[in-house]
Amino acid sequence: MKLVFATNNLNKLAEVQKMLPNSIELLSLKDISCFDDIEETATTLEGNAKIKANYITQKYKLNCFADDTGLEVNSLNGAPGVYSARYSGEPSNAENNMQKLLTELKNKDDRSAQFRTSICLNLNGEQYLFNGICKGEILKHKQGEKGFGYDPIFQPDDFEKSFAQMTSEEKNKISHRGLAIQDLVNFLKDKS
Repeated sequence: MKLVFATNNLNKLAEVQKMLPNSIELLSLKDISCFDDIEETATTLEGNAKIKANYITQKYKLNCFADDTGLEVNSLNGAPGVYSARYSGEPSNAENNMQKLLTELKNKDDRSAQFRTSICLNLNGEQYLFNGICKGEILKHKQGEKGFGYDPIFQPDDFEKSFAQMTSEEKNKISHRGLAIQDLVNFLKDKS
């Protein structure tokens, strides 16, 4: 089965490719010659995932899935949430996003947070949604060199290290994206 993953994020693409069975051929936007800037204008993660998946399905007539992920910090009323990638402004910059978040949490006791991923799958004319949540806390300082985005400052519950200190295999077993992708994979296995 061929499936387009509607992302230009090469880190995400590699992470997801490792989780999929060999029976699913993952195509990137580049693979289908899509260089359009698909604007994420929804106010929810689910809405943005739908926008991207629908754009590819309508324009290219291909089965597709898209995701959107947000970091939701309790003491910031769920921010940065849907704006996680652009939290410090445009152009998006992971280092600036982390620094802004750490500054905003400087005097906060509650550092609890969760990563949430929503995936929209358009398959053979039907649409399906999958979600994954990983609860944890925001660290006071960056730890680790692996991963991307907020990984160096997010420590999942029941672990003594950040996402950026984990191997990709460790992270994929417990991460928001890993859980949502696993639901997607299980669904696709049942369909094939």
